[in-house]
Amino acid sequence: MKKTKSKKILKKVVKIFLVFLYLLLLFVSSILIFGTNWAINNYGFDSFNQILYTLNSSVTKAGSGVVDDFILSNIVIPLFLIIGIYVIYRIIKYIFRNSNFVWDIELFHKKISNVKLKKVGKVIFTIFPIFLLIFSICYTMSKLYIFDYLISSSKTSDFIKLEYVDPEDVKLTFPNKKRNLIYIYLESMENTYANEENNGAFDINYMPELTQLAKENLNFSYTKKIGGAVPLYGTTWTTGAIVASTAGVPIKTSLDANSSEYYSQGVVDKAYSLGDILKDNGYQNYMMVGSDIEFGGRKAYLSSHGDYTMFDYYSAIDEGVIDEDYYVWWGLEDSILFDWAKDKLTEISSNDEPFNFTMLTVDTHAVGGYTSDFCENKYDDHYLNSIACSSSQLGDFVEWIQKQDFYKDTTVILTGDHLSMNKATFTKIDDDYLRTVYNVYLNSAIETDCNKNREFSTFDFFPTTLASLGVKIDGNKLGLGTNLFSCKKTLSEIYGNKYINKNLPQKSTFYNKYIA
Repeated sequence: MKKTKSKKILKKVVKIFLVFLYLLLLFVSSILIFGTNWAINNYGFDSFNQILYTLNSSVTKAGSGVVDDFILSNIVIPLFLIIGIYVIYRIIKYIFRNSNFVWDIELFHKKISNVKLKKVGKVIFTIFPIFLLIFSICYTMSKLYIFDYLISSSKTSDFIKLEYVDPEDVKLTFPNKKRNLIYIYLESMENTYANEENNGAFDINYMPELTQLAKENLNFSYTKKIGGAVPLYGTTWTTGAIVASTAGVPIKTSLDANSSEYYSQGVVDKAYSLGDILKDNGYQNYMMVGSDIEFGGRKAYLSSHGDYTMFDYYSAIDEGVIDEDYYVWWGLEDSILFDWAKDKLTEISSNDEPFNFTMLTVDTHAVGGYTSDFCENKYDDHYLNSIACSSSQLGDFVEWIQKQDFYKDTTVILTGDHLSMNKATFTKIDDDYLRTVYNVYLNSAIETDCNKNREFSTFDFFPTTLASLGVKIDGNKLGLGTNLFSCKKTLSEIYGNKYINKNLPQKSTFYNKYIA
């Protein structure tokens, strides 16, 4: 009797375990499928390198809704879905066991017993979660470019070694009177938001102020109209974009990288960047963001490349710019950021040394963007409303800068950091339309006739920024970038972006040894 009872208990425990394992496999598969679709639909990742970097960085310091939305969409909903399926299964099983349908079912079972359909059904039911898990893994690896990443990582390329120009080996001649730099990274700002008349992709111009600035000042473009840069591999997210435009290199993340060690050492720690160059030539570097500066490894990069004085969401609290319990969007919105920047610029400009004041807007971040109460919100698309409001605020901010005494000795640069990840906004535009990162140079120390009909990437912003300050660059190349003020061909013009994007993901011993 005891043995029989023990066997029954063991059988029950095994049965419970198998049910739990069955549901767990379904749950994991659901997370992979839901999570993959969430990443694709909301953030438009274009490489596993970008995903890997994001996962290794401070993802918990993202905007207030990002982590919550991920948990809700990819963990809570799949969990309730699996629980719901199991509950429905138990209810149906109970009904069939305790109803007049029992005789019919038994009769049906007898009729199909000869072809063993019942056993086949049990086998299918048993292996279904295993099949679903295999499918979900393959689906995720395909959609999130993991297969492409593994294939590229298995190959080796000398492209970076052959084309990289070490800035420390280049003669840089600064003017006797050094110019200040105000560099504004515009979150997800691209020329696409303009109307077709101005080389945009829409019937309406959602960025009229920025369009006007580009038309009235110096804009580098791939056409005769306004246009911009193509972001290449390793540069398509904010930190990657900042590194590209200030060091002329991509961020390449390895699967076997020790993330904690990587970030403690700094991002592309061995590269000689814009911040390093300016610091070594007597500049004071500043960086202002409306979010947590640690997000995405930004603090690690800026700390090790130019010793930037940094202002972020927490600095705003410490300085009394916002209350301790204040938190909007990613921290504080751009309207507060611009007012804060005005105060800092007024203070900084009173010092004797030249300055580099860099800032990053945030209202136009995916997904959906943010609009302040004063924004008109006259369009059906909330994200395009945030673009329009950002354009208006930037127009006002630039106008304020131009009225300041320090402006006559200051170059002002506005560039998008990368293309927008808000995929829903671009579903109706022409497939052949080339989306490019916005740029405009105001009050540059030099001019050029080579700013139109150019092919270039955000790598080229690095030497171009220095040139706009009046710095003479021997050879007009730094990192993988070319000075666009010169008529020298960029790597994009020499090789084509397709070729470059094929080589950048591949292994580079040179990159690992001298840049990373």
